[in-house]
Amino acid sequence: MIIRPNQHWFLRLFDWHGSVLSKITFRLFLNILMSIVAIIIYQWYEQLGIHLTIAPFSLLGIAIAIFLGFRNSASYSRFVEARMLWGTLLIAERTLLRQLKNLLPEDKKNHEEIAKYLIAFSWSLKHQLRNTDPTADLYRILPREAFSEIIASPMPTNRVLLLLGDEIGKLRLAGKLSDVTYKMLDNKLDELAHVLGGCERIANTPVPFAYTLILQRTVYLFCSLLPFALVSDLHYMTPFVSVFISYTFLSWDSLAEELEDPFGTSANDLPLNAICNTIERNLMEMNNQKPLPALLKPDRYFNLI
Repeated sequence: MIIRPNQHWFLRLFDWHGSVLSKITFRLFLNILMSIVAIIIYQWYEQLGIHLTIAPFSLLGIAIAIFLGFRNSASYSRFVEARMLWGTLLIAERTLLRQLKNLLPEDKKNHEEIAKYLIAFSWSLKHQLRNTDPTADLYRILPREAFSEIIASPMPTNRVLLLLGDEIGKLRLAGKLSDVTYKMLDNKLDELAHVLGGCERIANTPVPFAYTLILQRTVYLFCSLLPFALVSDLHYMTPFVSVFISYTFLSWDSLAEELEDPFGTSANDLPLNAICNTIERNLMEMNNQKPLPALLKPDRYFNLI
C-alpha cells in the first residue's frame, strides 16, 4: 500500500511508483505503433473507400466506461471488505487479551501463551493468503510442541485457532473461568473464525473469468482500432490523443485487476506485513514484554507491504 504525504497536485502528476503506468507502458507503446501505422496507410485505405468514423467509438467508449466502472466497484468492494476483516482481526485479538488480563490479572504465564497464539494466528493468516511459507514466523513465535503440530497441519491457520481454543478451554476446566466469562472469550474466537472464513472467501473467489475476459478483449480491440478512426481528423496528432484515451481505459482495467486480489504484494494491495507487525507490537505491549519488534515503515517509494 502506498503511504504518501500530501503533495502538490502538480508534483503528483509525475508520480510513477504506485501508479499503474508501469504495468501498461508496453500496451500504450503498441497503441503508438498502431497510430503510426494508421498515419502511414491513411491515404491508401481512404482510396479504397474505407471511412472509419469516430461515432461508433463514442458509443462503444461509453459502454466500456460503464462496465469498467462496475468492475472497479466490484474490485474495490473486495478491497474494502478485506481491510474491514483485518481491522476486525486487530480489534478482536486486543479485546480477547484485554478481557483475559482483566479476568485473570495475576496469571501472566497464560497471558503470554495466549498472546503468542494470537500473534501466530495473524502471521499464519497472512502467509496463507499470500501463499508463502509460514515456518520462520511460526517458529519464532510459538512453543516448539505447538509449532510442530501446526506446521504439520495442511491448514495451519485453523489449527492455530483450534489450539488457542484449547488453551482457553483449559482455563475453564481449571476453574479459572466461569461459564459466562468463558462464553465471552469464546465469542472473540468466533470473530477470528469469521475473519478467517471471510478472507478465504475473498482469496478463493475471484471476479468471474468470463466477465473479465470479455471486458479486456473489448478494451484492447477498442484501443487498437481507435487510431484509424481519429487519423482522418487529427492526422499527426493521432498518437497523442489515442494514447491519452487508451491510457484512461487501460489504467482502469489494470487497477481493477490489481484490487481484485487485495492480499497480494502490489503497490495498491493491503500492507499485511505492517498490519501483522502492528498486532504483534500491540499484544506484546499489553503484556509489558520488551523489546518490541521494530515498527515497519514505508520504503523509499512510500510503500508498505
